[in-house]
Formats: sequence, structure tokens, C-alpha cells
Amino acid sequence: MSENNRKQPPRNQGQGHGGPPMGRPVEKAKDFKGTLKRLVRYLRPQQAKLLTVFVMAILSTVFSVWSPKVMGKATTKLFEGVMGKMKGIPGASIDFTYISHIIFFLVGLYILSALFTYATQYIMAGVSQNVVYDLREEVNGKLNRLPLKYFDARTHGEILSRVTNDVDNIANTLQQSLTQLITSVFSLIGFIVMMLTISPWMTLIAFVTLPVSAFIAKTIASKSQQYFKDQQRELGELNGHVEEMYTGHNIVKAFGREEESVEKFREVNDRLYHSGWKAQFISGLIFPILGFVNNIGYVLISVVGGLFVTHGRISVGDIQAFIQYSRQFTQPIVQTANIANILQSTVASAERVFEVLDEQEETPELEGAKPLAHPEGNVKFEHVNFSYTEGTSLIENMNIDVKQGQTIAIVGPTGAGKTTLVNLLMRFYELNGGKITVDGKDIRDLKRGDLRSLFGMVLQDTWLFNGTIMDNIAYGREGASETDVVRAAKAAHADHFIRTLPEGYNTVLNEEASNISQGQKQLLTIARAILADPAILILDEATSSVDTRTEVHIQAAMNRLMEGRTSFVIAHRLSTIKNADLILVMNHGTVIEQGSHVELLQQGGFYADLYNSQFTGRATTAVDAG
Repeated sequence: MSENNRKQPPRNQGQGHGGPPMGRPVEKAKDFKGTLKRLVRYLRPQQAKLLTVFVMAILSTVFSVWSPKVMGKATTKLFEGVMGKMKGIPGASIDFTYISHIIFFLVGLYILSALFTYATQYIMAGVSQNVVYDLREEVNGKLNRLPLKYFDARTHGEILSRVTNDVDNIANTLQQSLTQLITSVFSLIGFIVMMLTISPWMTLIAFVTLPVSAFIAKTIASKSQQYFKDQQRELGELNGHVEEMYTGHNIVKAFGREEESVEKFREVNDRLYHSGWKAQFISGLIFPILGFVNNIGYVLISVVGGLFVTHGRISVGDIQAFIQYSRQFTQPIVQTANIANILQSTVASAERVFEVLDEQEETPELEGAKPLAHPEGNVKFEHVNFSYTEGTSLIENMNIDVKQGQTIAIVGPTGAGKTTLVNLLMRFYELNGGKITVDGKDIRDLKRGDLRSLFGMVLQDTWLFNGTIMDNIAYGREGASETDVVRAAKAAHADHFIRTLPEGYNTVLNEEASNISQGQKQLLTIARAILADPAILILDEATSSVDTRTEVHIQAAMNRLMEGRTSFVIAHRLSTIKNADLILVMNHGTVIEQGSHVELLQQGGFYADLYNSQFTGRATTAVDAG
């Protein structure tokens, strides 16, 4: 793992959806307004449900806000009864009937508020999942239409992060934060209105503490932010070090670097401890200090409220209700601030998803394109030009004429354009000029699926999925029977090792297929290609991961498979392609030599130099060893 990769702080997965803690940096969108407008367009089909959610959220908030005022009446009635008894007023008593009615009324309010909250969450869950379902479908369809160069230019992790993490972030925000935002705003308005109806002067006192609290929170947050950044950076480095050490565990052991690895871990872990301690300690000061400021506010409210009660301006129940309102007053403010942070992160996620949706797609397929009825395997490159990046030509004026049943070997140094040739043939990339034909038909006049069904591929990098060996081989041809699979495995000399496994053909390969060897994986991919029975074969160093004895068997199976089929063989070991009908020698994207093995050796050119360098090196080694 490179140093740059190791030091990238990972996405924080452990915060939940409550928003990042104060002081923690939040990812922001480049075009907040434009992205937000575009995201809102996905909500338009859900307008009726959103309106219902809006109304229910308001009703739930109204019932919740009204409750302290109603409870204040019960408190007042209880206070009046107690004071009357204490003063010895004849007939004075506590009116429990009135109080019980108030309590039942309060219970009703709380139940209604809870029911409307439940209904809001239920409907909003459906809305968010419908929106995200449409978004996922759109992204998935887009990924299927993107050219290979998009995936080559980006890591798998980045693409997966956009498709999963970013879309999930949007879903969580729609389901939780949107309703929270509505209830927080209306709760804030409701609290202010109720407080003003009780006492404007006491409301003014409650408001005075707000700027003080905001100033304290901002000061502490700005102080802790740098420590949170340090914490994330050190955490990223620690994760990178751990991953690197465990991935290369055998190498670390082999070279006796355990102590050095442990020492590096302790060093980074120590820095993480100090930055994490400072970040958590300083950010943790916010709530105790804010609580202290708020308590001073409550004391002032209680003193002023007590004076107002003695002068008969308000009742005791109003003081109790007002203190409840003032305590709850800061909650919607904090929630709204957190939601603002979450919204920034969500719009940034939406922007990343929309970047995928805005990527340039593959060239549209020709309408009404028909597949080849009886493919023979004649392939022709005519004046082909191609470059991965504009202005840097890789293949220039390439001309190749391959007849049915010929075996074409492609050789050359790394970066010569061998694999690029195959990518163009499969139409993974579009040509900059010229054309490629199969049986005289331009490949651009065929649907990509029909074109690629003509080919069977065995690549240097094996690809197997989590499933049984039977399923992995059968992947080569839809509807293949068990007999067909076994026959293909025997032809690829894979049947013997498969039957030695505990479950045989029903052995389940794990996600990395690490429960079988690299050579065995290669045998399975060869069996899959044999089962596909294609018109044209592409073999990219197909026997590079097997031992010499197995290679002889595979080569024999390949020779039988290639009979009557056009075959393109990309090889680095020239000994494997001596019998090819035509050898194309490539360098810098151009075919510089072509001919049979004997003809190219007689020319004494680039191929002869490559061939002699391989075998002369072996002969020298043999002499030295002798």
C-alpha cells in the first residue's frame, strides 16, 4: 500500500445518523444549491405523501408543544388547593377531579402526538425507500452503460462507496432528518409562541442566554476541530499500518520485522491517543458549560417568575410550563444545527452520485442490429487508430487480416498494446479511427452483447464468484447440464483435482476463491471457456499460473479446443506459441513484425531478439548451475 493511500482518513462509519460531533469537519458539496434542487426533483413523484407527512408532523408537534401549558393548569390548581389548606381557608381542598381530567386530557395529547409521529415515520420510510430505489435503479443502469475506461480510471472502492455508502446516506437523511427538520422548526416556533403568551419579559431572559451559549459552542468547536482532524489523520495512518502488516504478515515474519512493526504501531497509536483525548475532552466541555449557562438562565427565570406570581401577574403553573419550554427550547436549535451539518454531507453524497449519472456513456448501439447467424471467425483490422488519452496515440494505422481457424499469437514487451488489441476487438473501448470487422461485418453494427458472445476468454487474472465449482464452470454457457460441465472440466484437466475436494463439484468457493490454489483457479476458468464453445478464443497468458506438467496437459486441451476456431493468444513465454499460424510482434502500439515462428527467427529482428534473450538466459543459467 502506498504512503498516500495509507494516510487517507477513512470515512467515519461509526457515528450513526445523529450528525457529526461538534467540531468535526463535515464534507461539503461543490455546488450545494444546484445539487439540492436536483435531489428535490426525485421527491416530486412523492408529493402527496410528503404533504401528508408535513401535516402530520405539524399536528404531532402542536400536541407536544401544547402539553406543558395544559400541565401548568393542573399544577396551578394543585398549588391553590395546598395554599388554601395552609392558610386555613374554610372549605379549601385540592380539586382532584379537575386534576384527573387534566391528566386524562394530557394522556390523550401524548397518545395523539405519538400516533402522528409513528404515522409520519411510517410514511416517510416508504417515501425515502421509493426515492432511493429509483436512484439505485438509475445508478445501476448507468453503470451498465458506462465504458470500460470509467472503471479503469477509478478504484473499485470509490465506485462502491458512491453506489452504496452515498446512496445510503441519502436514504437515512430523507427518512430521519427531513421529519426532524420539520418538527424542530415548528417546535421552535411553538415554544416561542407559548413562552410569549406566558410572559414576554421571561422570554427575553431566556433569549439572553442564547448568544452566550452560541459563542461558547463556537469557540470550543473551533478549538476541537483541529484535534478531530488530527485524530482522523492518525486513525487513517493506523488503519493503513495494520492493514499493511496483516496483508504482508508472512513477509514481516520472514524478515524478522515484528519488533519494528510493533514499534511503529505504538508510535502511531500514541499520537492517536493524544489527539483523540484532546478532541474528546475539549468537545466534551461544551455540554457542561452550556448546562451551566442554561442553569443560570433557569435561576433568573425562577426569580423573575416568583416575583410575577407574588404580584399576581402569572400563575405558578405558568412558571412550571415556562421552565419546561425554556428547557426544551434549545433542543430544536441544536437539532436544526446538526441537521444542517447532515444536509451538507448528504448533498455532498448526492453530488458524488450525480457525478456518476452525468458520466459520458458508451456509444449507443445501432438500432435494429442483428447478430451473425453463423459466425465463422474471420477478423480484420483496417487502418485502426486508438489512444487512451487525447493527444497520446497508442495504436496507429494497424492492419491485420485473420482467417477462420487461424491461431494468432500476439507478443511484445509490457505496454506494447497487446491487451489493448483484445479490448478493441471486444469493443470495451471505441476506436478513434478505422474499423474492425468480424466475418465482414463492422463490430459497431453488432450489439455489444451479441459481439461478446462470439468470444471465449481466459485471462491472466482469474475471476471466480462465491458459489459452487459447478456454478462457476456453468457460468460459461447458459443452460449447461452437469454432464457438459464435467466434460469441460475433463478437457481442461480440472476434473481430477475437483473430485479430490471434500464436496467435489459442489465445493463452495469463498469470495476471493482463496480455498483453492491459483493454478486450480486458472484450470476452472479454462474449463469455463471450453464449455462456452465460442467461435473465437482469447487467451491472455492462460497457463501462466500452473506448473510445467499441468501446462503440458492444458496446452494439449487448448490445441484440441482451438481446432477450427480463430484464436488470439497473448503470451510472454515465446515457447508456448511456436505453432501459431501467425505471430504479431507489437511495440509502442504498432505491429512491427508478423509471420510464423520460423520466418520471424530468420528475419533476425525484434522477435528474434526477444526469443534469443529468453532462451539464451536459460542456457546461461543452466551452464552456471552446472
